[in-house]
Amino acid sequence: MEIVLATNNEHKLKEVEEICKNLDVKFILPPKEFNPEENGISFEENSYIKAKAANILTHKYTLADDSGLCVKALNGAPGLYSNRFAGTQQEKIDKILKLLEDKDDRSAKFVCVMTLLDKEGNVKFVAKGECKGSIVKTQKGVNGFGYDPVFLPEGKTLTMAELSEDEKNEISHRRNALNQVIDFLKTLDK
Repeated sequence: MEIVLATNNEHKLKEVEEICKNLDVKFILPPKEFNPEENGISFEENSYIKAKAANILTHKYTLADDSGLCVKALNGAPGLYSNRFAGTQQEKIDKILKLLEDKDDRSAKFVCVMTLLDKEGNVKFVAKGECKGSIVKTQKGVNGFGYDPVFLPEGKTLTMAELSEDEKNEISHRRNALNQVIDFLKTLDK
């Protein structure tokens, strides 16, 4: 089975491929003209917008995710705007750390919503995964991307950016959502 992963992020493609390595599925990126406007008001809406845009271009099974960091002391921000919260990755991290300087509650979670569409563009499955944790005071680690250097997963002593890819893929929000999608894909007739 071939599924278009509705993203331009090759790191995300590699992460999904690694998690799904034992599944008989080939993931491909959408055409270069894939550039949907993420104007939804929820992770679910943005995930659907991306899946639909890729599906219109390819007429293939399409999987999209929308994900972000939700910080309790910031009323869930940056949330939907995690990718647009500041300019560079470092500026995003600096902004989060600055906003939390005087906060005692540093609890946070990564959220991922995935939407799977069939070849005709019908929603076949929606999954939501979370990874709970907190924001550390000083960034650590160089693995991963986004907010990984400041996110300490529950029960861990290392930030996401200090974990190996395998360790991260075992607990990530994307993994939690993707596990549900994998279980669903196993029920489909190829």
